[in-house]
Parts: sequence; C-alpha cells; structure tokens
Amino acid sequence: MNRENSKKRVVIAMSGGVDSSVSAALLKEQGYDVVGISMQVWDYGKFAGEGEKFDTCCSLDDIHDARRVAEQLDIPFYVVNFEDEFEKLVIGDFVDEYLRGRTPNPCVRCNQWIKFELLLKKARALGAEFIATGHYARKAQDAEGHYHLLKGTDPAKDQSYFLFTLTKQQLAMTLFPLGEMTKTEVRALAARYNLRVAEKGESQEICFVPDNDYVRFIEEERGRELLSGNIVDRSGKVLGRHRGTYRYTIGQRRGLGIAHPEPLHVLELNAETKEVVVGPKEALFSEGLLADNINWIGAAPEAAIEAECKIRYRHQPVVCRITPLPGNRAQVLFAEKEKSVTPGQAVVFYDGDRVLGGGWIEKALDGGEKR
Repeated sequence: MNRENSKKRVVIAMSGGVDSSVSAALLKEQGYDVVGISMQVWDYGKFAGEGEKFDTCCSLDDIHDARRVAEQLDIPFYVVNFEDEFEKLVIGDFVDEYLRGRTPNPCVRCNQWIKFELLLKKARALGAEFIATGHYARKAQDAEGHYHLLKGTDPAKDQSYFLFTLTKQQLAMTLFPLGEMTKTEVRALAARYNLRVAEKGESQEICFVPDNDYVRFIEEERGRELLSGNIVDRSGKVLGRHRGTYRYTIGQRRGLGIAHPEPLHVLELNAETKEVVVGPKEALFSEGLLADNINWIGAAPEAAIEAECKIRYRHQPVVCRITPLPGNRAQVLFAEKEKSVTPGQAVVFYDGDRVLGGGWIEKALDGGEKR
C-alpha cells in the first residue's frame, strides 16, 4: 500500500460494470481512500415490462452490482440522483438535436455535464481530491506542471474521443486507472480480485434508449409525425415523402423507400424545410467542416495548426489543418476528402496520442466554402 495515497480521497464513478469495478479495486490496492458513487440518471420503468431487463449501463440492476462490489472491497458507497439534470441536459439535448436535423452524441454530453460537472462537485463536497472513472484514457503532466489528456494504450478500447470537453482543472482532478491496460488485462484483474462482475458483459447502445429504438423514444418524448416532408435530390426535385427528418442520418442508404436507377444516400437533413436531401455516394465526401463550441484542453492556438482529427468515435484519425475562427469556432480542412461528415457529431483534435481538444460539427464544407 502507498501510504501517501492513503491521505488522498478519490471518488470512483461506479456503473456496476467490469471497468469501473476494477478501477475501484486498483485504487483501493494503491492505497487511496476510495469512495464509490453510482449515478441514478434514468427511470427504466418507463420502458421495462414486468421482469424485462435491458443490456445498458446505469440501470437499477447495475447500481445493485456496484453496491455489491463496494461491499466486497469494503469501501463507502453512495447513490446520487441526477434524473432531473440528466433529463434536461442530456435527454433534452439528444431530442432537440435530432429535431434540428443533427445526429447527437449523448455519451459526450453525459461526461461533460453529469460526470465531470455534477459528480465532480459532489466529490468535492465529500472532501475528495480526485474523481476516477473506468475510461480507457490517460493523463500526463509535463515539466511545467500542465496536464494533458492522452489516448488509452489499447487502440481498440481508447475512449479519449468522449473526453475532449474536459477542462484543465477537471483533468487535474481526474484519474484513469485503466489507461495503460487492455480489456483482456482488465478482465483478468477482475477474476484475480474475484469481483462479482468479472464475467459481466459489455453495456450496449444508449442507456436511456434501452431497446435501441431512438425514433420511438423521440416520438414519445415530443409527439408523433414530427417534421414529415419531402425527400429531394440536390436539385430540389421531389423523389418521395418521409415521416420525420429525425429518422435519418448522414450517409444512410437503406430505408429510403425510393425506386431509383442508382443507390441514393442521405446527404443533408434540413429541419427548417423538412427536407431529406439524397444523392450519389460520391456526394458524401467533403473537404472539411466547420465546428462550434470548441474546447481546447491546453492553450488555444492563435493561428492555423496541422494536426489529426476524428469525426466520429470509430473513425481513424486523419491529417487535417485546423484554423481557429471568431466565436469559439474552427475550420477543419482534411488532407484528403472524408465521407459522411455529420452535423451534431464531435470532431476531436489529436497531436499523436495527445488530445488537443475538439468541438461539435456544424456543417460539412465543399471546395467552394473554404474561409
């Protein structure tokens, strides 16, 4: 045991899964004064039938699993209710974004507003110096004392993409016990610690859309038959009808219900005109994008920089040129055209393993829109 760590209290966000449970066990083994907290964020009774269970995180069953692991590790455990905040900040944003013709990323929003804002405040109230999560990411401190967010060692599990909204202050207070590990190593540790959740499967899909039917979810939240309108080609010719722009995403090919000589893909969603714009696959490729609400984890660049970026979680980083713009925006130009740039998704900037920051995709750019 590290006696120095025994003076440091850390709150571990416990979801009831293998990753956060192993993180708690590692921190306890390293000598920290560990406190486990689970967040109650969603009432599954709205969707679950009698005896029905969903393969998602943050359910009541997961909270029970987290409590049992905490008891096994002999650490204090609390449940905090963030249902109202989650409903407003994450679910409300999710629905609003879809109704604006965008494709949101609620996991980033949950990290930004719930975990690293509300839970961090709760950790401070409990006298904790740190908050810890089971994310596969790392942080490092340079010679000047500045902290940097790094990719997780395991490229197959790296979750740094979901953490680009972290501020320098939040990063300084955050620990990532699994950052240097692979999932296989984490499973082996869970077995070594004899944790009750050692064989528990991965959570899937969006936690508050447990049946993965986000269309039904949006309609039950805001009413059915929203934003129905025309499916048009790039010239504006009407090719068919749709029952809501929120039913589509950029790049989608199946489910359009249009007979056409060549395959058509969704190119644009216009909530104002209620149009779904479709066209050939080659029209999906863009030279760049505009992003807003940029967060730079370190100092913001004063001029254009060369870096890499990801335009979705499973996207391989690509070379790009990032130019800061007024109003906390940025222009991103790719070295080579990229497919299916999707408004509402996050674009995250990297310098090798280091996360520079990121923002939210406002729109794709073609060759005539460089600015």
